[in-house]
Amino acid sequence: MSLTLDEANRIVAGALAKAKDLNIRVSAAVVDAGGRLVAFGRMDNAIWGSAYGSQGKAVASAAFGRASGDMQARADQPTPRGINAASGGEMIMGQGAVPILRAGVVIGACGVGGGTSQEDEDCARAGAERL
Repeated sequence: MSLTLDEANRIVAGALAKAKDLNIRVSAAVVDAGGRLVAFGRMDNAIWGSAYGSQGKAVASAAFGRASGDMQARADQPTPRGINAASGGEMIMGQGAVPILRAGVVIGACGVGGGTSQEDEDCARAGAERL
């Protein structure tokens, strides 16, 4: 069970469409279950840091199988901090990404960066709903 490129591109398109509705400029990333980038989109004039934020939040969401914001309170605990360090520090455990599930199994995650934390999560959810 894996995430296809076509599916990942649909998710990115959904996230960017929601951002357009909210009148914000963001980047959206979709990663597979192992946290590797499958699809990415950056809106015109989105801040450059949003590219890193979207991917880092997506990696955290895929790694823990939950919304990245759910990990925020645990980010400084030894286990999540250790996992992040062991994986090269690529995870961002802040609000803005949601896991993508198929038949109850995590197959990836969608992360968004560039808006407020809540806007990012709303866009990520809108993207994931395209699956």
